[in-house]
Amino acid sequence: MPLHDPAHAFVPYPDVPVRSAPTGPLADLRFGVKDLFDVAGYPTGGGSPIVLAMSGIKTHTAPTVQKLLDAGARFAGKTVTDELAFSMNGNNAHFGAPINGAARDRITGGSSSGSASAVSSGLCDFALGTDTGGSVRAPANHCGLYGLRPTHGRVSLEGALDLAPSLDTCGWFARDAGTFARVADVLLGADALPLPATPRLLWPTDLWAMLEAPVKEALDGAAERVQSLLGKASPVEVALESWDAMYWNFRYLQGRESWLTDGPLIERHAPPLGPGVAERFAWSRDVTDDQVNAARAFRVAFRTQLAELLGTDGVLLMPTMPDIAPRRDAADDSLEDYRNRAIRMLCVAGLSGFPQLSMPLAQRGGAPLGISLLGPAGTDRSLIALAEGMAR
Repeated sequence: MPLHDPAHAFVPYPDVPVRSAPTGPLADLRFGVKDLFDVAGYPTGGGSPIVLAMSGIKTHTAPTVQKLLDAGARFAGKTVTDELAFSMNGNNAHFGAPINGAARDRITGGSSSGSASAVSSGLCDFALGTDTGGSVRAPANHCGLYGLRPTHGRVSLEGALDLAPSLDTCGWFARDAGTFARVADVLLGADALPLPATPRLLWPTDLWAMLEAPVKEALDGAAERVQSLLGKASPVEVALESWDAMYWNFRYLQGRESWLTDGPLIERHAPPLGPGVAERFAWSRDVTDDQVNAARAFRVAFRTQLAELLGTDGVLLMPTMPDIAPRRDAADDSLEDYRNRAIRMLCVAGLSGFPQLSMPLAQRGGAPLGISLLGPAGTDRSLIALAEGMAR
């Protein structure tokens, strides 16, 4: 890991050498690994003192990390994550708040906070994160990075700590589209059913209607740029029933699974959980079977609806987040309000399991602002190819 970490992005573990291939497609790149993934020679802390204390030193490296090492990428260190990966703010009550390299007075976003911080601060070339409810897309938006939530299950999470397995995905960050695509070639390979070179671009009016006017204006230029290359987007609506229904059904699924994952540890050891995290787990404990069963049926219906809307060639052009990153000194209730607004946007990919790529194509008030492409299941590499074309 870096001898000097001005962004507080890396967990300060003792430096243990991690072997990578001497040559390969990523041999000139250094990468960070969110501290949910096992790396031989290191503990896996999950942003939690109790998980860290129980971890021990791992003897095997997670397959996704090993793929990158085998492609020649060099390990830069394990990056800070929000506590138990159940936050979107990038402020860990036990391990601190990594610095947003693109807007130092604003939060990085979480829970892949350290990975986004390390890349945006130039401490490594790319970094692995995970995305359950938005933990790659939110930091990508906030820190001016490319970030992908892949098709659910496409990138292995073996050897990584769970939060909500039916929603958890492994993504990554890079500052430029070219580097991002090189990593994609290693982790994704080719799409089984790629998008056409000029897909059918769709404009989800109900998503764009969530934005306040200054945010919409800030994204207008990026949206026009995408349409100048891919064609004018046709208006559609994506929500099933209502955005409240989308929000709550996502929350019920995430809540039940996160409690099944971490509830036993919390009940046995009563660890002191940080602000927001404690309240979310307490809420999750009380999600009912009826709520979960209804949410599972809702997810199936929504996934079917979105698949029919997209077909094999449709791509949504959508905002990534409601706005630029909140300030680091924002009040807790303000951050929670922002998080709840964000989930209404982020849950489209979460409930469907479809890939969403956030691109750093706009800014507002001197801070980055992302815009996203969301495609059918399995079109991850095609979305990245579209971003490469825009960057060129």
